[in-house]
Parts: sequence; structure tokens; C-alpha cells
Amino acid sequence: MKAPNLALYHFDSCPYCERVRLALRRLEIDVELRDVQTEPKWRKELVSATGKQMVPCLRIEEPGGAARWMHESADIIRYLETEIAPRG
Repeated sequence: MKAPNLALYHFDSCPYCERVRLALRRLEIDVELRDVQTEPKWRKELVSATGKQMVPCLRIEEPGGAARWMHESADIIRYLETEIAPRG
């Protein structure tokens, strides 16, 4: 399932980011992955919006265009499971 209103700020060697990426695969949710180590513009955007470089961070674009930023892998996974994953 494509989720165009979501983007995950992460980097490959972060174990908490890996937890979220595994949950995305398990839930079959396709989000844009924004690697803050390989792409300086994503790191700059994350810091500008949240004031910190902490990952993982899920950017949620709300209806109307406002962005909400969610840190903490457990919170992100809970949000994905309850709000985004297909109901079945």
C-alpha cells in the first residue's frame, strides 16, 4: 500500500530505524525513505522542522498540507499499525 503522505527520515545502520523499516515491510506500507546520512537536504529539513537530528522520524502530511513529525520507533510503529495498515 502506497502512503504518499508519509516519509521516514532514517539511516541504514540505525537499529531503531531498522525496527521501523521491518514494520513497514511486515505491514506492506510503502513510504518514501529519506536517508539523512547520504542526503544533506533531508538532514537539514529534519533539523529545521524538529530542532534535532534524531531518527527515526516519520513526517506525516496532514490534509491541508501541514506536517506532523513523529519520533520514537515504538510510537511510529504503533501509528502505522493502528492508523495506516490496511484493515483486514
